[in-house]
Amino acid sequence: MSIQFCKKCIYPSTKPELQFNSQGICQGCISYENRKTIDWQLRESQFKEMLKKAKKKNVEYDCVIPVSGGKDSIFQVIKVLECGYNPLCVTSTTDIFTSIGKENIEVLKKLGVDHFQISTDPVLRKKINKFTLKSVGDISWAEHVTIYTIPTRIALNFNIPYVIWGENPNNDSGGPSWDENSSKLTARWHNEFGGLLGLRTSDLIQEFDEPENKFNLYCYPSDEELLKKKIDGIFLGYFFQWDGNSNYEIAKKNGFLNYEKKELEGSLVNYENLDNAQMRVHDYFKYLKYGYDRVTDWCCWHIRRGRLSRNEALELNKEKSGKYPSSYMGYDLKEILADIDCTITEFNQICDDFTNVEIFKCNNENKPVKTEDGSLILNHPYE
Repeated sequence: MSIQFCKKCIYPSTKPELQFNSQGICQGCISYENRKTIDWQLRESQFKEMLKKAKKKNVEYDCVIPVSGGKDSIFQVIKVLECGYNPLCVTSTTDIFTSIGKENIEVLKKLGVDHFQISTDPVLRKKINKFTLKSVGDISWAEHVTIYTIPTRIALNFNIPYVIWGENPNNDSGGPSWDENSSKLTARWHNEFGGLLGLRTSDLIQEFDEPENKFNLYCYPSDEELLKKKIDGIFLGYFFQWDGNSNYEIAKKNGFLNYEKKELEGSLVNYENLDNAQMRVHDYFKYLKYGYDRVTDWCCWHIRRGRLSRNEALELNKEKSGKYPSSYMGYDLKEILADIDCTITEFNQICDDFTNVEIFKCNNENKPVKTEDGSLILNHPYE
C-alpha cells in the first residue's frame, strides 16, 4: 500500500477525507493558509448582528452552547458573553467523568451562565459502548453522538434560535473543501462528520431489546424540524480565529484546570480531553485504522502555527505516537474496560480485528507484529 504524507505537515493519506493538491499539500494546511486572508473584524460584526435575530424570538435564551468543561467550551462561553448573548450551556454527561472534568464544569458555571447537564440511561449506554467498540471500533460512540444531539434537542424543545458550536473540525483536520467555508452545522453535516461511523439509531434499536423512545436522545433533529422553528447550528470558529493553544491560555486565566503532568498519555499537551477517561482508548483505534493519532494531530497543528518544524514534528511523532493505551490520567486500562464489562483479552482481540494490516507489519499468518508493550510497527514510517 502506497502512503503519501503532506509536504507541509505530516498527515498521511490514510486519513479519511484528506485531499492533497498537486504540490502534495493537504487540505488542512491549505484551509489554514486560506483563513489568514479572512476579514475577522467583519466576521465578528456579523456574529454580533445575529443577536438581533435571536432577540426577535423573545425567548429566555439567545443560544445553546454545548459544553464539556474543556478549554474550548470556556472560550466559547467567554466570547458569546462578550458579544452580548444570553446563553444556556448544555452538557451531555460523559462516560467515565474524571474529577478534573467535574471541576472544570464548575469553573465554567462561575462565568455566570445557566447550565443543564443531561445523562442518558447509563445501563443502556454501557451496552451501546461495548457494542460500538466491537462493531465500529469506538468505545465512546454514545458520547460522540449525544454531544451533538442533546444540545440541539434542547434548542428545539425550548425554541432557542442558535446552537453555537466551536470550530468546524474539518478546517484543521483537512476535510472536504466544500465544507471549508461553512458557518453552519446541519443534519447533513452531523450525518457525515458527527462521529456516527456508519451507524444509525435504527441499528441500535435492532440490536437492543428496548423501546424506541429509549434512543430519542441519540437522534439528531432533521433539517426540516430545525428550519420550521428557525434554529441554526453555528460554528463559532467561522466568526473568530481559532487555536486550541490560545483558547487554553484564555480559559486558564478564567480558572480552567489542566492535567498535573506535563503531557497527557497519547498527546503532546496537558489541557485537552480531560473529562472522559476513555479518550485514549478512543484515539488508539484511530491509530489502528489509519496509522495516526492525537500526537500526530498536535504535530500538524503546531507545524501550521510555527510552533514546530516539520523535522521536529517527525521526531516527536516517532517517539510518542501509537503507544498501547495501558493507562490514562491515572486510570488503568483494566479499570476503563470494566466500565463496559470488557476484559483485556477481549480488548486485545478487538484491537487485532480493527488493525489495518496494510499499514502495519504482520507475521506469516497476517497477524500484527507487536513490541513488548503491545504497540504496533508501521510498514511506512512517517517521512
